[in-house]
Amino acid sequence: MADDLLEIADELYALALADFTPARDAKAKELKGAGESDLAARVKAFKKPSLAAWVVNLLVRHENEQVEQVLTVGAALREAQASMSGEELRALTKQRRQLTAAVTTKARGLAREHGTKVTEAVADQVEATLTASMVDEGCAAAVRSGLLVAALSATGVDAVEPDTAVALPQALGFAAPPREAAPIGKPDLHVVPDPDKDKKAVAAAREALDSAEEALAEAADGLDAAAAELAELEAKSLEVQAEIDELKRKIAELEESADEVDEEIAEAEDARDEAQAAVTEAIAERDAAAAKLAKLEG
Repeated sequence: MADDLLEIADELYALALADFTPARDAKAKELKGAGESDLAARVKAFKKPSLAAWVVNLLVRHENEQVEQVLTVGAALREAQASMSGEELRALTKQRRQLTAAVTTKARGLAREHGTKVTEAVADQVEATLTASMVDEGCAAAVRSGLLVAALSATGVDAVEPDTAVALPQALGFAAPPREAAPIGKPDLHVVPDPDKDKKAVAAAREALDSAEEALAEAADGLDAAAAELAELEAKSLEVQAEIDELKRKIAELEESADEVDEEIAEAEDARDEAQAAVTEAIAERDAAAAKLAKLEG
């Protein structure tokens, strides 16, 4: 059963993101109708991948060589860290950053070719997942499986549980087979005609609407928080400006006082010079009187 489950998972997680849920449900229904209720329940439990996880899965299947290059550099980086080779570690760290950025750009282009726009926020999650695959061996296995359901993050310090980010635990020993570089379509899952197709389409559309409304609510909350922060900062700016104006007023008063003191200093210097001249003159007169007196007495 494990091999069958992995095979089905590989087919489902290679689908376009919008096709995942209806194809999964149809496959589960087919299996249940064939008397394989246990396998059907496990297929039905497959989680729809996040957009970032789907992009990485897409990359693994359509740009396998680039992904393997990322994982190879990651393994070399971990080996360098273990052996404490400083020079090699610095070189590989630089290469890691350049490589993950380049492969993320490639992933965004690949997603666009398959009709999906990747925002900057999702691209950051993709790059974080690629970095995690280089930092942590378990994350590397999760990425290689092509069965991610959530983005990964690893620092190399804290423990990571990559099995929680894949469709099923066996995924960590699985490698998604490469696909030809063509837009994703629905692989042949031997799905029987579904009489509830229209209902499921409506349910899928309702699910998409719910997701959009949830995203809108989150965005609105973010806007409210940003507006509140802006108002607080504007109030603080007014307060700071008022303090600046008060300081400018005090500076102007001090400058005026400084000018007055400078004038008083100049006047005091003139008075001192006059007094010094008077002292000099008085000394000269005293000396002359003393000399005259000495002459008379002699």
